[in-house]
Amino acid sequence: MRKTTQLKTTRLGVLVAGMLTTLALSGPAVAESVESYPSQNVQYIIPFGPGGESDISARMQQQYFEEITSQQLIIQYMPGGGGAVGWSQLNGMDADGYTIMGTNLPHIILKPMGKDPGFKTQDLKNFFFFHYSPDALIVRNDSPYKTLEDFIAAAKEAPGSITVSGSGTQSANDIANRRLESLADIKTTYIPFKGTGASVTALLGGQVAAEWGYTTVAANHHDKVRMLAVASEKRHPLFPDVPTFQELGYDMTGGAYRGMAVPKDTPEDVTMKLSNIFSQINANPEFRQKMKELGFVLIDVPYPEVEEFMAKQQAAYEKVARDMGIID
Repeated sequence: MRKTTQLKTTRLGVLVAGMLTTLALSGPAVAESVESYPSQNVQYIIPFGPGGESDISARMQQQYFEEITSQQLIIQYMPGGGGAVGWSQLNGMDADGYTIMGTNLPHIILKPMGKDPGFKTQDLKNFFFFHYSPDALIVRNDSPYKTLEDFIAAAKEAPGSITVSGSGTQSANDIANRRLESLADIKTTYIPFKGTGASVTALLGGQVAAEWGYTTVAANHHDKVRMLAVASEKRHPLFPDVPTFQELGYDMTGGAYRGMAVPKDTPEDVTMKLSNIFSQINANPEFRQKMKELGFVLIDVPYPEVEEFMAKQQAAYEKVARDMGIID
């Protein structure tokens, strides 16, 4: 009887000791994991093709990410559906902080308002928004359209004859084209591509007469293209001779915001750490200057402010969606 009691006591002691050991290990291990994150390279998925603003900014961020973390950002592409192919798959990816994906506004708000793109806006766990690029109507240097009025006059003379490239449907480019058509009472033929890179290639290759792009396109191809007008409130400092749409009598301001998201089950502390890392990158004076020279306008929306930021954008784009006939 005594041996049985001693045996039970010994087993209980081993069990308790094992539980205490597990708890002791799990606490510091989790804390250490977060503290040392990232301890390996991070996969950065761009849901567009290479060569566009999302790709350009990601490649600019690579250097500074490695300086801060000693790890690399490994850029991959998942184009299709104006970003929808990537965003619809994000929440099925590993939620360990080692997979992040670029997100764009207004795309992630407008697309779910139409037919089902495979994702919902609220299901995307955005953790940082870092820049903005104003819409711009762009032509080649050899284009017969020297001014916005030249472009509008030609579109009125032959409705639908002018082809214009852009990045997907229900994107910032699509919205800009529809707004100008409405304001100027014209009709063009909008051709959506899988990203700005492909859209620019179509313009430079003569497949289209004009492109709805951004100030960044003009900055990167200044020797090949010119902007007819820019949809910012003030003239862009890199292009002081390019008028705004408002100056020319068309009440248009807008563009594309770019940020990042993680799978929705990614731990909050890891998500916050990512937000802090990219906030540090955005604050780097050298990085800021390089981005400015490329035509970007930097913004800083860290993870704790994303919900409020998205709520404001949602309200604004609901009106746009009604105007575009996406929703009633």
